[in-house]
Amino acid sequence: MSKNSVETHGPVHLGKATLYADQYDAGLLDPIPRSLARASLTTAGQALPFSGVDVWTAYEISWLDVLGKPIVAMAEFEFPYNSQAIVESKSFKLYLNSFNQSVFASWTEVQAVLVRDLSVLTQAAVVVRLMTLQEGLALTVAAFGGENIDALAAPCTAYEPDANILQLKSGGVNVSEHLCSDLLKSNCPVTGQPDWASLSIRYTGPAMDREALLRYIVSYRHHRDFHEHCVESIFIDIMQRCQPKTLTVYARYTRRGGLDINPFRTNCADKPPRLRLVRQ
Repeated sequence: MSKNSVETHGPVHLGKATLYADQYDAGLLDPIPRSLARASLTTAGQALPFSGVDVWTAYEISWLDVLGKPIVAMAEFEFPYNSQAIVESKSFKLYLNSFNQSVFASWTEVQAVLVRDLSVLTQAAVVVRLMTLQEGLALTVAAFGGENIDALAAPCTAYEPDANILQLKSGGVNVSEHLCSDLLKSNCPVTGQPDWASLSIRYTGPAMDREALLRYIVSYRHHRDFHEHCVESIFIDIMQRCQPKTLTVYARYTRRGGLDINPFRTNCADKPPRLRLVRQ
């Protein structure tokens, strides 16, 4: 099987001892088909009820210029929600490390290589923004800006996702709300390592019961799945249980291995804000 195939297979690098290459090697990248996770979200032939993007930030990118002098950079990557595959995160880290002792003539060349390799792997048009560290300062540490619900006295006993926890607030009032929580935790489906995240939920429609929403978010605490599928499952559950007119779900996960992963799903025209949270 081709290394860049998006056929069903397990991650090549994740959870295994690895040699760290420092010469450019696109073959290190490992795709995970989105279809593997999405089969449980919709019935066969049904269109996905969202659009969106996965925003990755890379903090550890380096290569050599034509004089052999190291260049250091940051980057943002945008993977469309409808790409055929996502990138397995450990393989992405190994791939970026492979630039370390490789010579490139310019920043433009590095960006072009990244766009080409990632677009081929995921079978989608990937956007890459390379940044100097000074330009990276524009990604200031901020908050989502919504109303944080973590202080609610919500009794939590479920630690596996349960959509039935979600419910509407009594009274049937329609609202427009932006609710946030820093209590989302899921786990890597291969290694079991914890993945910490902050979650933003914007919606218009019948008011959700906030304590129930918080308990539902906490119910992911033992769940093992990839970041992208967790966010898509949250979106689907809220849509089915609470039936908002508009909905945007955005999770920003804590950085690991020099990368953070930030899935954004919406059924309206929103775009994710460019920011970093305090744990990133």
